[in-house]
Amino acid sequence: MNIKGILVTMCVPMNNHIANGGEKILGNASSIKQRPDGRVYISGQKQRHTLFSAIERLNFSDEKRANTYVSNGDGVNWQIENDLRGDLGGFLHLETGYMERRTSPLTATPAVAINPSEIGRDLLVRFKVNADSNIEQGFATKEYSQEDVMLMNFFIDVGAVSIRKRFTYESEIHLSTQYVKHVTEDERLRRIKLALEATSSLTDYSNQARNAVSGEPQQVLIVFDSKLSRKASRYFLANDTEKTNILNELNKRGAKYFLGDDTKEGDSVAKAYEEALNFLSNKENSLFDPTSGATHISSADFRNGSQQ
Repeated sequence: MNIKGILVTMCVPMNNHIANGGEKILGNASSIKQRPDGRVYISGQKQRHTLFSAIERLNFSDEKRANTYVSNGDGVNWQIENDLRGDLGGFLHLETGYMERRTSPLTATPAVAINPSEIGRDLLVRFKVNADSNIEQGFATKEYSQEDVMLMNFFIDVGAVSIRKRFTYESEIHLSTQYVKHVTEDERLRRIKLALEATSSLTDYSNQARNAVSGEPQQVLIVFDSKLSRKASRYFLANDTEKTNILNELNKRGAKYFLGDDTKEGDSVAKAYEEALNFLSNKENSLFDPTSGATHISSADFRNGSQQ
């Protein structure tokens, strides 16, 4: 199978959480994010930050990581052969006389509670230990959601992983597009495996010393597709008829999917990920490559106009 897109849709239980707050990543928010229909949500930006934190841990433990790393979100590097955030997350690089925009091959939807949420408030107290101190005792309240099952979706555009576009213009008219690869096929595969495995390892939602929140799935559907489609992202919201039709559509066009559910007997979430990663590693399958197998070049050579 020639894999063009990989979709991961999953349901994640969260209890007594403010997963979109905390000091871990995006500041300390006292109010939980909530839609007008009463469902709490986690922004797509926070989802991507959490995912790249998981990718960073997995990459650091990988003996084949070489010089690769995950840059901080405020300092993304355009050398995508080294920076996994710059590669999988895209970038907008601005400097004098040069501007380039590269959209993200790895995308995420906001995580949204499947049912309306029940919101409470927690009282936080900073104890005054030293009676002689001039600092007043501090009080604050922080919202939390009592119990939610969050629907999360992640998607990988395989043809854009480690690949950039070079455009040819004449008199401000776009005449052609060239695709340029920056790493080997083995490294592209390794990065996609990291991204897929990271979706099962989401933990950096809040300050772990204060409120440990897990984003690890209870139910998951992993789809390897021969086209770019996100239709299966509504699988867990669908009724039985629509679920059957979604899977039938995938089967009809030769897509491969793995379904895991920890709440029922049968294939667990862990088994679904294991089988999905084995499928991705199968030599009979290939990653869509718009460069048609061209030799990879460095980002510096790309910016200097070198050809493959």
